[in-house]
Amino acid sequence: MRAPIGTFDSARPAPECLDELVAPVADAVRRWKGDVPAESIVYVDTDPEKADTAVFVEHYGRDLLEASANCVVVAGRRGGETSLAACLVLSTTRADVNGVVRRRLGARKASFAPMETATGLTGMEYGGITPVGLPEGWPLLVDAAVAELPYALVGSGRRRGKLLVPGPALAELPGAEVVEGLGLPAGGNRE
Repeated sequence: MRAPIGTFDSARPAPECLDELVAPVADAVRRWKGDVPAESIVYVDTDPEKADTAVFVEHYGRDLLEASANCVVVAGRRGGETSLAACLVLSTTRADVNGVVRRRLGARKASFAPMETATGLTGMEYGGITPVGLPEGWPLLVDAAVAELPYALVGSGRRRGKLLVPGPALAELPGAEVVEGLGLPAGGNRE
């Protein structure tokens, strides 16, 4: 199979390679629901040594820069309570954690969750966190620009491999809310 974007040596429908995915991601693909069929999700094998965005797009295709999305775990705090959420933004932007995310979580303060928290609670590897297979009940804020992509390149739950997911499918994930302006230009600030 040829990947819909990028130039990868190996591309297969995700339901055919569940053994390449961490348990929560494989379970989410196995139980997939929505208007976009699970077979539309493509697993591509990638070299974890080429994970840095600049090196990655140089090796696998420059078209991937505009189609890559990062999934980050955010912790919102209000009083003594902490709530967690995931945010999915284009890799050319950064999540507006102190503005949009903080307000959506109803938190006084929001910041990126510690690595141990993000990996421990998701069951995914650092650098491979994906919106597919997040813990039940977590809000997933998806930047509208990501949801509009024909295909978005996201993590697979591991450092090796990526998923190519139709943007509309990302908007249908459990807990997903499409949010305009979630991603800020890198280095940009609204407040």
